[in-house]
Amino acid sequence: MPLPQGSARVRQRTVLLVGIAVLLAALVLAVVLASLLTHGRHEVSPQMLKWKDRGTTKNLQEVILGRCYNYITAQHPELGDKDCLKIWESLKDAFIYKNPCNITPEDYQPLMELASHPVPCNKSLFWSKTGDLAHRYTKSNQNFLTLEDTLLGYMADKISWCGDPSAPGINYESCPKRSECESNPGSVFWKMASKMFAEAACGVVQVMLNGSVEAGAFRSSSIFGSVEVFNLDPDKVSEVHIWLMQDIGGPQSESCSGHSIQRLISILEERNFKIICEDNYRPVQLLQCVHSPDHTDCRLCTNSTAIP
Repeated sequence: MPLPQGSARVRQRTVLLVGIAVLLAALVLAVVLASLLTHGRHEVSPQMLKWKDRGTTKNLQEVILGRCYNYITAQHPELGDKDCLKIWESLKDAFIYKNPCNITPEDYQPLMELASHPVPCNKSLFWSKTGDLAHRYTKSNQNFLTLEDTLLGYMADKISWCGDPSAPGINYESCPKRSECESNPGSVFWKMASKMFAEAACGVVQVMLNGSVEAGAFRSSSIFGSVEVFNLDPDKVSEVHIWLMQDIGGPQSESCSGHSIQRLISILEERNFKIICEDNYRPVQLLQCVHSPDHTDCRLCTNSTAIP
């Protein structure tokens, strides 16, 4: 009888060992499958969202930091207390890993607070459809500043950026146009910066508009027409000077008596501003004449007569 009893114990031990082996094999298989699945998820990440505008500017961090340091050291050393690294981080935090159609003003608020600085009275120059001419003028005449001549505008001028929910969180291939969604990183940024620039204006402010645009020099849909004009402070701004510039040799679609300019004047008068409008403000026109010096519009004395 002892022999059968020993055999039973051996069989029980064998069954137990086989069961443990099967369990261990199952655990190993589960770990391997989980590892493969996780690895697969990293390998096949979600596709970046696709849009119609150009993507984020290459080397965005280096561009922003370079412009920031140049502005506060070479151009405006009085702003040397600005922290360019914090400014870059606040810009990045505003859009990275976010759907570029869901950007809010709150996303940019820390950036606005870090990079803002006072603009001296009588120096603010607003523009619409005259960007190149306005910036050429402020470069030649340091008495005026456009938004792009402030730290915020200088850093962001002519570059683009947007995020994406998938890694690496920044879309270098494409970003949404305004027509695709209003709340995109660029539109929200420029609206906020423009609003702040207008609110800071004081004394006499200048507005350079394009009198050769067929649709009208003043457009309600422009940043100036929809944001800046309504954020000028009547208690701080004494006068608004409108410079209506026509292209040298180009169409003269509108003068100061034109329909859209009169609409702008009406808006400003309702807000109790004093307005002066001047067709082809001569100092700016002379800058236009650098490219067309022989044109009749560029003669210094158009009514001069020969002296015998």
